Amino acid sequence: MTLAHPPILGTRLLRWAGEADCAAFAQGLAARPGIGQALIELHGTLGAGKTTFVRHLLRALGVQGRIKSPTYAVVEPYELPGGAMAAHFDFYRFDDPREALDAGLRDTLAEAGLRLIEWPDKAAGLLPVPDLRLAIAIADNGDRGDNGRASSAEDGETREIRVDACTPLGVELLG
Repeated sequence: MTLAHPPILGTRLLRWAGEADCAAFAQGLAARPGIGQALIELHGTLGAGKTTFVRHLLRALGVQGRIKSPTYAVVEPYELPGGAMAAHFDFYRFDDPREALDAGLRDTLAEAGLRLIEWPDKAAGLLPVPDLRLAIAIADNGDRGDNGRASSAEDGETREIRVDACTPLGVELLG
């Protein structure tokens, strides 16, 4: 189960000027030993770039074909080259953390592989301590007007990212 505030063993602050920076970070992370067994939490508002980061990471790990958001399916499984598995969760639509159990969370978390979790706060108390926790925020550049639409990581806006390592594996992944 997730501790209310898991210990932070290391932190890296990043700034992505655009999607290319997101892709470069994902490629660097994909090259690290141990990534295939990591649990990564992704925090941020709608449109912050959580799913975009997941797509870049899975591509960098060799996933072919369509990589879609699991917002409606709750979890999307992916086979990585060599037979390893990855599971991408999105708990945005949950109103009660117990819904995660109904979605098969325990079984999937018990399996070996990479686990990527968007909106982990919606499954509060049911998740193990993450190896990495990414908090992605759209930078306030002061020149952006509110055009009434959700932003996305593909829009070229700058992102500020805080990456916390909460386990020894997370520290290794931070490099």
